[in-house]
Amino acid sequence: MSVLDDIDPRHHVVIIGCGFGGLFAARALKRAPVRVTLIDRTNHHLFQPLLYQVATGILSEGQIAPAIRDVFRNYRSLRVVLAEVEHIDVAARQVHADEFGHALTIDYDSLIVAGGARTSYFGHDEFRDAAAGMKSLDDALALRGQIFGAFELAEAEADEEERQRLMTFVVVGGGPTGVEMAGQLKELSRRALHRNYRRIDPRHTRVVLVEGLDRLVSSMGPRLSRLTARDLDRMGVEIHLGAMVTNMDDQGVEITKKDGATERIPAATKVWAAGTRASGLGAHLAEAAGVQTDKAGRVVVAPDCSVPGHPEIFVVGDLMALHDLPAVAEVAMQSGAHASHTIVRRLEGKPARPFRYHDLGTLAVISRFRAVAKIGPLRVGGFIGWLLWLVVHVTFLTGFKNRFGALTRWAVSFVGRGRYERALIGRWVARAKRATKSA
Repeated sequence: MSVLDDIDPRHHVVIIGCGFGGLFAARALKRAPVRVTLIDRTNHHLFQPLLYQVATGILSEGQIAPAIRDVFRNYRSLRVVLAEVEHIDVAARQVHADEFGHALTIDYDSLIVAGGARTSYFGHDEFRDAAAGMKSLDDALALRGQIFGAFELAEAEADEEERQRLMTFVVVGGGPTGVEMAGQLKELSRRALHRNYRRIDPRHTRVVLVEGLDRLVSSMGPRLSRLTARDLDRMGVEIHLGAMVTNMDDQGVEITKKDGATERIPAATKVWAAGTRASGLGAHLAEAAGVQTDKAGRVVVAPDCSVPGHPEIFVVGDLMALHDLPAVAEVAMQSGAHASHTIVRRLEGKPARPFRYHDLGTLAVISRFRAVAKIGPLRVGGFIGWLLWLVVHVTFLTGFKNRFGALTRWAVSFVGRGRYERALIGRWVARAKRATKSA
């Protein structure tokens, strides 16, 4: 077992996770009199709100997932460790991790845990194999293969019924992610794939959006919910409100409506955008520190985001339960920065301050030039909403190169018809061959 214990006497801050919470925590410590160790099991920071654009071929993975080491190349006091955290010893103030098969122990003076969230199937983990989640880069790339592969399989399919199943896409969850995915699937089939095939017409693609509540994007209010439903309906998206997924397999989805009626939807591609649950690190930390978790597995924290009884440990972002704050990027950004500022204040002998969340709003793009946006008291849709969406996402993308690249791709995709990222890699080809043989 190796111990990372540099001679550097400065206060040592360890950050677990480089999502929005970890990223903003590390940024806030750039000029602080501390040394920082950032631990993540991947080598990239992921801009999760744009995963659906990777899945539908608009953006490349590199444009929403810059390398962590590159992001922090000018942070001389920060070290990046690519490892999987296995245990947190709160008494000894140590993080135990696995670094490429080698046990690693890292001592800390302050710890910021930003482990993020995972897809929740609401007790139906058997759905996991049939429906793609939307939480990681692997999810988006696998889904991209399913989406574009479905059209290739449909072009080669002689049976009309099977062909229609291949060209049916079911999106579960009517929040911003589900709405954006459903809208882009329609945009893809109506515009980007036009005249690409000879035996099928992609415009006949069926996109089904299933939501358990009575309206879409419910957190944005009744008016924007109506606008969203209207725009998706005009695009040809089939919307089922007040419906729950009660069964799912490789061949399709069964939904049950409020009146108890069930409907079977044959579909090859299913996207699960219905819910999230805190990563398993939250339950482990709560047990080790003797604190509570909420029903979503998030750690209940003190007003300053620290763990009760352990003021040196902070939990931020999707892993944090505080004042019923939502699991959104803005909460992660602000709580991560707040944790770092609190550490610096303590080093300066100043008292900690409670975390106060400033709601920056919610946005969801429906199609090219149409989006809905809720920013404070402002509720707008259509082209104005799309412009707000564009400005916000360009602002929060990490690095000039990614901002410029994303703008270029958006121009090609929204003004024109192009989708650059349509390559089917070897893994998909091998899977398609296995599926054909088993059938």
